[in-house]
Amino acid sequence: MNRRTFLSASIAASMAVLLSACGFRLRGSESLPTLPTLSLEGNTTSTVARQVASRLQQLGTQIEAGAPWRVTLGTPSFIERRLGGDGRASREHELTLSTSLSVQERESNAYHINNATLSTSTRIRVSDDDLLNRETLMLEAEQALARQLSQRIIERLANVEGMQ
Repeated sequence: MNRRTFLSASIAASMAVLLSACGFRLRGSESLPTLPTLSLEGNTTSTVARQVASRLQQLGTQIEAGAPWRVTLGTPSFIERRLGGDGRASREHELTLSTSLSVQERESNAYHINNATLSTSTRIRVSDDDLLNRETLMLEAEQALARQLSQRIIERLANVEGMQ
């Protein structure tokens, strides 16, 4: 092993030890606490709602109609904004997907989150001349936004005080 490789490995190992000692953990499903049984209400047929339900079940959270916590999801809103001038064949688009979220404790009827708006956005470059490829790119971007938004909803649920 040469000196540069040894130093790189040593620094990486030292950083890993320091980060683990201070309690640092990467965000992901392993860092989310187990949530109590939830009731999903509102627009439960949207792609975002189906992904939220699927992800919650993957995390071990039960979803039942009369659960102690009521999670109400609004209808997702998809907004496409074209950026740049009209004279170009390839144009950048800003896509935003948002929805409202409410979390209510059934026993006390207290709202822990009342009609909060959560959103996620991305930018993509597409050619308006190639309609087939444009539709495919837009659909893929919308699906990616739905996954990101469902993850944000779950992270927000995991941070609700008193839910754990």
